[in-house]
Amino acid sequence: MSERISREELIKIYNIEITFFDELVDNGLLNVETEDNVRYLIYEDLQVFEKFANWHYDLEVNLPGLEVIHHMLRKMDDLHQKNRDLMNKLSVIREKYEDI
Repeated sequence: MSERISREELIKIYNIEITFFDELVDNGLLNVETEDNVRYLIYEDLQVFEKFANWHYDLEVNLPGLEVIHHMLRKMDDLHQKNRDLMNKLSVIREKYEDI
């Protein structure tokens, strides 16, 4: 079983509203495990949760804004990966033609 923290512990530690956590989950921004009617956040996803909490409470970004930011950051990551792949392919092609 992976390491995880319960929703109730997160609420106490981060001093956030339980509805905020539930809205993140309900909108697909966080993945949780449920066991005996207790929701758990996997430690791997803790950094993502902290970002959302900081943006929401410190910068006053609402839930739709969090969704947009999350979507845009994922698209940027995808584009960076595609760019790296294309640069690697270009490098291979250049090496082929330099040998000729």
